[in-house]
Amino acid sequence: MKKMLLLLFSLVLAACSLFVSEPKVKVKDLAVVGLGAEGANLEFLLAVTNPNSFPLTLRGYTYDVRVMALPLTKGGLRERVEFPAGETTDVRLPFRVAYRDLWEILKRNPTPDAIPYRLDGGLEVETPVGTSTVPVTTSGNFTVPQRFRPSGLVRGLGDIVKGLAR
Repeated sequence: MKKMLLLLFSLVLAACSLFVSEPKVKVKDLAVVGLGAEGANLEFLLAVTNPNSFPLTLRGYTYDVRVMALPLTKGGLRERVEFPAGETTDVRLPFRVAYRDLWEILKRNPTPDAIPYRLDGGLEVETPVGTSTVPVTTSGNFTVPQRFRPSGLVRGLGDIVKGLAR
């Protein structure tokens, strides 16, 4: 009898999981959001679409970022975000890159217009039938904004010095 109940429960759970669709994840942007004493602060902007007729909840995420196939940074965060039924929600994945790593990137790839990157990550999503990890994998090229390039930073410092001299 116990085996029969366990088999029946397993079948019901499997049938329910057939009705839960995995969220669709699209990387909208990779941007520099600031510079700090320890390095550059960047973030991936993800668009997460919940195709289900019920809400899902993000419980956390992990990520591994590579630049030119070299490991750059990895990490994760426990964060709760609601994904309403049938809607798209933006999720930000912030990370920091140390200046020494930025310098190595620029030495290996002197053109800041097309720096190749790869993101491998996972979103831990809570559903009515349990928790699952939604994979996030993308690659592309990143363009360093003019104001964050060495020439732009030097120009900015020059403007500050000129302002002080007045």
